[in-house]
Amino acid sequence: MDLLDGRLKFRHLTLLIAVYDHGSVVRAAESLHLTQPAATRTLRELETIAELPLFVRVPRGMRPTVYGEALVGHARAVVAEIRRAREHLTGLRQGQDGTVTVGTLLASANVLLPRAVARLKQERPRLTIVVREGTPDVLHPALLGSELDLIVGRLGSAPAVGDALRQRMLYREPIRLAARAGHPLLTEGPAGGTDALAHPWILPVEQTALRQELGALFADRGLPLPTDRVECTSILTMRALLLQTDVVALLPELVLRDDEHLAALPVELPSVGRTVGVTEAAHRTRTPALEALLRHLDEEAALLRASLGVGAQGRRTRGRRTRGPARSADGGRVPKARSRPPAGRDAQNAPTTVVGTYRTSSEHWRTSTVRPASRSGAGGKGFARMRRVR
Repeated sequence: MDLLDGRLKFRHLTLLIAVYDHGSVVRAAESLHLTQPAATRTLRELETIAELPLFVRVPRGMRPTVYGEALVGHARAVVAEIRRAREHLTGLRQGQDGTVTVGTLLASANVLLPRAVARLKQERPRLTIVVREGTPDVLHPALLGSELDLIVGRLGSAPAVGDALRQRMLYREPIRLAARAGHPLLTEGPAGGTDALAHPWILPVEQTALRQELGALFADRGLPLPTDRVECTSILTMRALLLQTDVVALLPELVLRDDEHLAALPVELPSVGRTVGVTEAAHRTRTPALEALLRHLDEEAALLRASLGVGAQGRRTRGRRTRGPARSADGGRVPKARSRPPAGRDAQNAPTTVVGTYRTSSEHWRTSTVRPASRSGAGGKGFARMRRVR
């Protein structure tokens, strides 16, 4: 078998993909505007070149063999690269036309990507942007198969494909435990992570890095994951559930800032965050349109880093936290946080250390780390707890 001897033509590859997608030579011929005899002859030529059977006849059409399954993946990559070459040449010639196909990790880039796309469309209105959502196990193969130009969203562990993928960090964003405005955890006094366990939760699906970080946080505190839970990655579904019920969910800080109907619960999650960035195929040539999108992503990411008070490597800038007294919404001074003995049921064996202040909406809270003694007598790590500053 020699696929480089000049007999293999582009028409063989397009027909192979069409027969695979349609499951029938007749429907494949119609989609390519060929006659059935011509399509049958072309398929027979391809099997002769490959020296292998690529399809078998079944009562309702054609079914690919294991060789056909393997070859169609390579055919898709070749056709995609030819399309990319056409768009590259068109972009070089006109500088405005073409298509960029972006994969996004569900709710991972709901602020960055729309802003960058809006800027790009202002600059190049004839450019087509295609956005596809998915999980890493779906998007990474699509990127490697040339079906995507770029993935924008949370960076996690890339699949074991050597140096085939290249990832670049843009900013790191805190994750907050969120609920609807007026939620009992916001209105019934100080709340901690253990108090939130009394309510239903929305958790990320198991295939996400955020779920792994959350599982590690619960395990570190000797707690099981909530049993009363919904596993979801749709930001629209999550928001609807948050507004209609007393469920709590993990949301990026930038999402909460723009939604007046949702609020961050005063619970610290120091080990849970998300690193947002871009993932590319390492050895693929960038088109001018992709270069333009990457430029706008970098510019918007710089603005988001400034709004979050973090530097390019995810570290908080010095100007973000001041050493002076905290100020309330009306400009008044908030009393400096001091250590004080816990009250109520926490007073038995739970030393409390106040470590700072946190503001949500118009209220100020003191952050304290509560380490209640376990029933066996060993101390646990506990969740960070917030108390209102009177």
